[in-house]
Amino acid sequence: MFDFFRRHTRVLQFVLVLLVFPSFLFFGIQGYSRFSSGDQRAVAKVDGSSITTAEFDANLRERIEQARRQMPGLDAKLFDTPEMRSLALDAMVRDRVLLVAAGKLHLQTTDERLDRLFKSDPQFAQLRNPDGSLNQAALAGLGLTSEGFAARLREDLDRRQVTQPIAESALAPGAAASAALDAMYQQRDVQVVRYDTKDYLAKVQPTDAQIEAWFKDPTHAAELRAPEEATVEYVVLDLDGLKKGVTVADDDLRKYYQENEKRYTTPEERHARHILVKADKDAPGAERDKARAKAETLLADVKKNPGRFAEIAKANSDDEGSAAKGGDLDWFGRGAMVKPFEDAAFSLKAGETSGIVESDFGFHIIQVEGARGGEKKSFEAARPELEGEVRSQLASQAFSKAAVEFGDTVYEQYESLAPVATKWKLPVEKVEHVTRTPAPGAKGPLASPKFLEALFAADVLKDKRNTKAIDIGANQIVSGRVVRYTPARSRPLADVRDQIKATLATEQATMTARKLGTEKLAAAKAAPQTPLADATLVVSRMQTRELPRPLVDAILKAPAQSLPAFVGVDLGGQGYAVAKVTKLAGRDPGASDATKASEQYARIWGAAETEAYVAALKARYKATVVGVPVPASPDVDASGASR
Repeated sequence: MFDFFRRHTRVLQFVLVLLVFPSFLFFGIQGYSRFSSGDQRAVAKVDGSSITTAEFDANLRERIEQARRQMPGLDAKLFDTPEMRSLALDAMVRDRVLLVAAGKLHLQTTDERLDRLFKSDPQFAQLRNPDGSLNQAALAGLGLTSEGFAARLREDLDRRQVTQPIAESALAPGAAASAALDAMYQQRDVQVVRYDTKDYLAKVQPTDAQIEAWFKDPTHAAELRAPEEATVEYVVLDLDGLKKGVTVADDDLRKYYQENEKRYTTPEERHARHILVKADKDAPGAERDKARAKAETLLADVKKNPGRFAEIAKANSDDEGSAAKGGDLDWFGRGAMVKPFEDAAFSLKAGETSGIVESDFGFHIIQVEGARGGEKKSFEAARPELEGEVRSQLASQAFSKAAVEFGDTVYEQYESLAPVATKWKLPVEKVEHVTRTPAPGAKGPLASPKFLEALFAADVLKDKRNTKAIDIGANQIVSGRVVRYTPARSRPLADVRDQIKATLATEQATMTARKLGTEKLAAAKAAPQTPLADATLVVSRMQTRELPRPLVDAILKAPAQSLPAFVGVDLGGQGYAVAKVTKLAGRDPGASDATKASEQYARIWGAAETEAYVAALKARYKATVVGVPVPASPDVDASGASR
């Protein structure tokens, strides 16, 4: 199980994007049932209701757009495979089944619960205004309306009410949990002998006849072909480039400075002590009068000897949080204290003491020990920052318009990049040996699969025309053209002799290592009490001792009912290894806390029980997949826009 997750990390990332993120964050203005037009062929059915091709296509587009917002460099074609489309449809069917179950089980979310969750859950903080209402601008940035968001959130909560009790009530059997944790964290004492391919390379020498035979073998033809490549030119229009051409008038800078002067003023702060005589605002008048009288007595004591303020506060203040520290409140800014207290504190200079200050909590005596802040940065001092901000704002406003003009120009004047380069003063970059896939370490446009695909499109290669304007993210648009194209071709023996010789040498050295390793394994099994190696290693999944992962896995999978146990592991091009397991050494002390690990296993068990329950619901509500729809047309990209 663990091997699968290690080997398929990239695939699982996209599965998570499709299946794990909360649904209400994915979908736009309406829900699944919004479609009244489009392809109405059913791709699945749940409880007698169809999921149509139109619904599926729109659902998938919305998932892709949300994934793009999460990962701007995402290539949408990764979703356009039968496997990923099948996963997307399965997720859609699962959601529909849970909604049907919520309705049948009367588990719909009430308006009161919906409102309470939105106002209290931290994950929605960025979508809330200070008064708790929906931030319409933030919703618009996610492609949502308030109605659509509420509908998505309600559906998500409905689904959770169906599955959450199962997940949270699952109890993982102790024996199963213990066995699983042993399998994950167990240590074993092992002796290892390695036969590494590199150690035998000097002992093999491929002959000319072998090299020629390998060259003529048709099964190796693809390995020996030189890949297609091109020399290309491209220009990039980006925000930074536009900023260089923006000039800002001095009057505009001064106006911006005046409108944002608070940002260029250091926040004012006070370091103060206080004495509180507590009297609630709703207390009877006589009680408040008594508290005021006490405060006035304390104020008289403070005025006689201001240096004893901390001592008097420690003995008399009703503020439990600060009394023990002599009333010390440390540094605070505006907005940190109640208004009457703040007004009094910020009206005092360092060393001054207030009179009686009345608040809803009672009566205060305040002594300011320090004052700082309030300094305003001059216009000239702030000028570099002002220019940068205003220039960025103006460039952002100009970018959208420039992007459209850029796209029109490279399309209409398709025979050259010079017009756009001249118009926006952009450098024309020229790069040789460009291939259809990004080269290791590639940066900028040549790291974009979308741009490379456009460069190697048939019409661009055939007609030597500009590509369309390609959005490669981060406020960057690029267009390119192929200056020279070299198709894939076979190479003569003279050009590939060294490559073939190295390949054959590796194969022969690997065969030698494998032969010696299998002989050693047989000898070790014949004499099990003979040490296999001088050193014994303690190996676990966490402490691999720099052994190859296949070898570690084989060691930990070896049957331990009767020790010693022997395993031989073919390491492919690396060689061969023989291992002798001599002892089980308990769980790795470096493993995570056993209680936490058990809790994690219980959550996994709960997830498994939840999925079993969902499978039962699918059967109950007759959820069936008719067929995963294929893309409607190769001329339509994943966002739905025609190419």
